[in-house]
Amino acid sequence: MEHPAALAGPPIGWRDLERVLVVRPDNLGDVLMAGPALRALRRAAPDARLDLLAAPAGAAAARLLPEVDGVLTCSVSWQEAGPGEVPVAADLDLIDRVRHGGYGAAVVLTSFSQTPWPAGYLCRLAGVPVRVGMSKEFGGAGLTHWVPSPPDGLHQVDRALHLLERVGVPPVDGRLRVRVPAEAVGAARDLLGDRGPTGSYALILPGASCPARRYPAGRFARVAGLLATSGLRIVVAGTAKEAALVAEVAGDTPGVTALAGELDVPALAAVVAGARVVVCNNSGGAHLAAALGTPVVVLFSGTEQVGQYLPRFAPASVLTVPTGCAPCRQFRCPYALECLDLPPERVVAEAVRLAAPGRSQDPYDGSREGRGIDSLSG
Repeated sequence: MEHPAALAGPPIGWRDLERVLVVRPDNLGDVLMAGPALRALRRAAPDARLDLLAAPAGAAAARLLPEVDGVLTCSVSWQEAGPGEVPVAADLDLIDRVRHGGYGAAVVLTSFSQTPWPAGYLCRLAGVPVRVGMSKEFGGAGLTHWVPSPPDGLHQVDRALHLLERVGVPPVDGRLRVRVPAEAVGAARDLLGDRGPTGSYALILPGASCPARRYPAGRFARVAGLLATSGLRIVVAGTAKEAALVAEVAGDTPGVTALAGELDVPALAAVVAGARVVVCNNSGGAHLAAALGTPVVVLFSGTEQVGQYLPRFAPASVLTVPTGCAPCRQFRCPYALECLDLPPERVVAEAVRLAAPGRSQDPYDGSREGRGIDSLSG
């Protein structure tokens, strides 16, 4: 039986709202997985301005989500995992920014292990009258519409849609969709030269948000070398902070293109869309591939449950080694990453299988299975 305070708020007139704030201050992949929820909100409140409160790591994804009208970028205190003190002034400043937005409602999206109550209270102090979130525990007046949590194992996309459905927002399908700007396609072509976007290359993304999610660089380098012998050109990409990692993975592989810090998120999306196959960790790259219908091999460490983050609606192979410590939620593995003890030969076999001929060579012709591009626009 649900708590008597759950869903005690009055019905929400979504069509009458003028400004809605969606709170998802997480990584790139988390924001991409919020896409279907944003699509559902857009249909429920077609005339409202829809803003996203996002962390710096996830804010760039908003450029790929046509439902988002604006972004409030902030490193919020309730997501800080380090031991350092977060200045109270940062919270007070965010309260002012939210108040300035004049929002009629705030929707707080969380994973099963996160709580919506700090965000709810901040929005309450900012004067947002309708505050929606999902939680296992009661938290008082922080939320006007508290939805009890579904089972922990629910996929993150379905979790967000479940929240909205419980407060009167009709569901949409859970397919990820992104819009790749035309200028990003041009930037990708310039960087890759005659390598793309032609669908003739394999894209390796060796980075992840924490070391516990990263397949060892030496093994990634072996994957790159073996894939090159299969006839695929190799592109290795990462952020500027991952330059050393990208260089190590690129190694001595003949003809490899190494891109570290040269791709913003839209350009990365264009490179993902043009790849024959993507090989990556459990990271934003996996969800970009899922949204774009690009075949993807995901090297999934034991930090999370696979079912919560599984790429869907695109050809995918998720490789992991079951261990007794999974899911651990750790940033650094205290053991030896047994959950990623995957032979490079096995990884390459899956990548070659997914990259087999027969799929569209033109990444923008709209025929590829699981297409996620709504349109190309400037």
